[in-house]
Amino acid sequence: MRKHLIKISMLCAAVLMAGCETTGTKPADPNAVEAPSPKNPDFSAEMAKFDAQFPNAKATKYENESIAFNNERKLDQKGNCHGKSKYPVTIVLVLDAEGKVTKTMTDVENAKASCFRSAYAGVQFPRPPMAPYRKAILLN
Repeated sequence: MRKHLIKISMLCAAVLMAGCETTGTKPADPNAVEAPSPKNPDFSAEMAKFDAQFPNAKATKYENESIAFNNERKLDQKGNCHGKSKYPVTIVLVLDAEGKVTKTMTDVENAKASCFRSAYAGVQFPRPPMAPYRKAILLN
């Protein structure tokens, strides 16, 4: 009987610890094993639209300009998104003719991806060479 109570107590403790991790009340353990996040099934179609923009000299030039713009403004550091998962996130931004981000899509669904979608939503990039323009960014 005593072994049975110990097993139940250990199970309850494990459930409580898991609950604390999901509510964010327990600091993240850097040595904890993190499972890969679920893939976004719609992402490959959006990435294919990005790839279809190339080869194109204007699109290639714009990629260099928009990367510099992103790096100068440290857009990926808004919201402290990088620390939310050890896995990288690829985001595709859809820009209108003025360069405003009108849609964001990530390759995975997790807190890090959600944070980056929020951080890039509505950002004003320089005017792209065509609209809609898709900009892919790998965020480690």
